[in-house]
Amino acid sequence: MKVLVLGPGGREHAIIRALLADPQVQEVHSAPGNAGISQDVPVHQIDANNPEAAVSLAQDLGVDLVVIGPEAPLVAGVADALRAKDINVFGPNQDAAALEGSKAFAKEIMAAADVPTALAYVATNADEAIKALDTFGAPYVVKDDGLAAGKGVVVTEDRAAAIAHAEACFEAGGSVVIEEYLDGPEVSLFVLSDGTNVVPLAPAQDFKRIFDGDEGPNTGGMGAYSPLEWLPEGFVEEVVERVARPTIGEMARRGTPFNGVLFCGLAVTKRGIRVIEFNARFGDPETQAVLSRLKSPLGQLLLAAARGKLDVQGELEWDSRTALDVVMAAKNYPDTPQKGDVISGLQEANELENVHVIHAGTAEKDGEIITAGGRVLAIVALGNTLIEARQAAYAGVEKISWDGAQYRSDIAQAAAENKIRVPDTSSH
Repeated sequence: MKVLVLGPGGREHAIIRALLADPQVQEVHSAPGNAGISQDVPVHQIDANNPEAAVSLAQDLGVDLVVIGPEAPLVAGVADALRAKDINVFGPNQDAAALEGSKAFAKEIMAAADVPTALAYVATNADEAIKALDTFGAPYVVKDDGLAAGKGVVVTEDRAAAIAHAEACFEAGGSVVIEEYLDGPEVSLFVLSDGTNVVPLAPAQDFKRIFDGDEGPNTGGMGAYSPLEWLPEGFVEEVVERVARPTIGEMARRGTPFNGVLFCGLAVTKRGIRVIEFNARFGDPETQAVLSRLKSPLGQLLLAAARGKLDVQGELEWDSRTALDVVMAAKNYPDTPQKGDVISGLQEANELENVHVIHAGTAEKDGEIITAGGRVLAIVALGNTLIEARQAAYAGVEKISWDGAQYRSDIAQAAAENKIRVPDTSSH
């Protein structure tokens, strides 16, 4: 089969690498891609958020499947336009993508489907926001209701800072969702859906804050690892039965079936599993770790989902090793990242055993690879243990440099030191 992957980032590069490993996939194309992707497959410079441009390219190439990476094309209705032309698409339609596009809509679906999640209020003005903040108390959780690429969330002990974030969202014409704070470790689980059936991938954990020790502002994610040895037995099955199936069922019942990947952001709390958020696409940087362990052919899996045939998929096969990735970000990320710095050491890192470099915000200029975004690269490694995977990934990081490069030195350190505590749920 021939596959077109839409999107410019690290998640798309990881998807493309996995597709190329599928014996049934003869050809992969990317639009718009990045400097790393262009070394692996042909790239096409279109606006991937433009439905007409996406349809035109898919038809010109004669592809059998289009995989939509980021959230923006989904919310813009690119999947709808492709399906209208009978092109197989992995990615939800515009109405279904509202699960990510609107936090308030996601809460409504969860309530209807009896999915366990944080208690929440939607506030449209400062008075409502203050009332909700005071009802829940600190730590305060304030989320921009719309798409914010993982950065529209503030979690703080500072009441004034929480109110200020809410007011900034109102000034921009939006509303906010204010939630109770969820204790316990966070887990990301991707669940593939064909609109009816669901197939879970392996759970991962990512690291949102920019600095070591979970300090500093939120980012799109600074690293991830999979599997999670500390998760309770039966965790994935419980998420499928209590979260994914009911959500997919409710979407179908409403006439907006969800076809694609439901990204479940979860907290393992003392009251059990709670959904923090849904996304309507693969998460970045978890995808880089999870897909590097997937042995089942990804192209066939995504095509089965696009065609409504996930029920015939057998058990997925996984590499028994641990995968870990460390994100290297540009100077000044997540504020206004510095762009145009020449990156050195990419080949040296890629030549290390069990290490590969995934490109996100990169471009090519005069034969050199330069920084072109906030999160620039993810250095991915496989190891027989988490400690081995960490050592290998950071060995890769050491080989790469550019002016002002920044990364966290503590990705999965707590897990490697056996310091993650899952709250005891027996009293609830």
